[in-house]
Amino acid sequence: QQMSQLTGLRITGQLNKQVVNRPEVEKYITQNLHEEMTPAEIHAQDALVHAFGLVSRDFNLEKFLIKFYTEQAAGFYDPKRKTMFIADWVPQEMQGMTLSHELTHALQDQNWDLDSYMHGARADDDASAARQAVVEGYATAAMVQHALGGTELAQLPSLGPLLETLTSSQLAESPELSNAPQFFRTEVLFPYIQGMGFIQAGLQQGGWKDLNVLSQRPPQSTKEIFEPQIYFNHQALPTVALTHPPALDGVSGLRFLTGNSMGELGYYALIGQLISEDEGKAVGMAWLADRYLLYERSGGDDYTLVARTRWTSPAQAQAFFRDYHTILANKYSDLTNSKRSSANEFIGSAANGAVFLLRKD
Repeated sequence: QQMSQLTGLRITGQLNKQVVNRPEVEKYITQNLHEEMTPAEIHAQDALVHAFGLVSRDFNLEKFLIKFYTEQAAGFYDPKRKTMFIADWVPQEMQGMTLSHELTHALQDQNWDLDSYMHGARADDDASAARQAVVEGYATAAMVQHALGGTELAQLPSLGPLLETLTSSQLAESPELSNAPQFFRTEVLFPYIQGMGFIQAGLQQGGWKDLNVLSQRPPQSTKEIFEPQIYFNHQALPTVALTHPPALDGVSGLRFLTGNSMGELGYYALIGQLISEDEGKAVGMAWLADRYLLYERSGGDDYTLVARTRWTSPAQAQAFFRDYHTILANKYSDLTNSKRSSANEFIGSAANGAVFLLRKD
């Protein structure tokens, strides 16, 4: 009732509740992962982080996700089972905040149909990440508003940087999160930190009831979460097309795995890990559109990656060109530079094949 009164989301039904121990959480996380993703989809995502050089050769995405989410699961709401789960190891001083967050998810589900909302852009990874940021950012903002009492969240400066600082200080207490590749830390924290900033910006446009527009008109990209004015001002973003290159069609031993968009979040996290956090923020925010195609050679562990990106200006495109050239040089210690290379065209080769990096406008 308290969270319903705070958010304006109506209570339309009963809520199932369950306290779970760690083995039960791990079993649930494993089952849910396999319900959400097919083995082929898990393999494709695992191949993607390997192809971009974000993880070591022996990294296993499925095992990492299960261990990571089991460690992090203080509480969670399952829209399929209409059940709120609370872990039995949550300290008493954290139980109130965990409850306010998960109860908000239950209210979202009763008003928005969370399962349909979260799967409404399943074919687009960037749009799906934006929807997740709406859901988690909303619940985090409601949790913070409940803790603040009478102080209106909309009247405060952006709390995103403070939340980011507090989260960073707690990394040492979370072995799986602190030891995870930076790319995953950025991706995992994004829905809560940047998501809450997005919701706070929305509250400054109106009130909690006005946020119901998010259920009818979800953001289409993580760029809208990073820069809320794009969403609230109804600014259109460009798209890029990337057809399968004829030169790769029918190549013996090469099969197409997946194609999708990394989004601003993906390139921010990529540059943040492989160059620096500051560079990731500076260059990542200039992202406008992207598309990638990933192929796998027979035997696995060897990939062909084709990607196209679009940036806000020629200077920003040049900055990404420079950064990605550095990433390639670090990724392939034996990378050679062809005499045909120029300021806007890098042509090289390494032990496992050719590398081309082209900038146009």
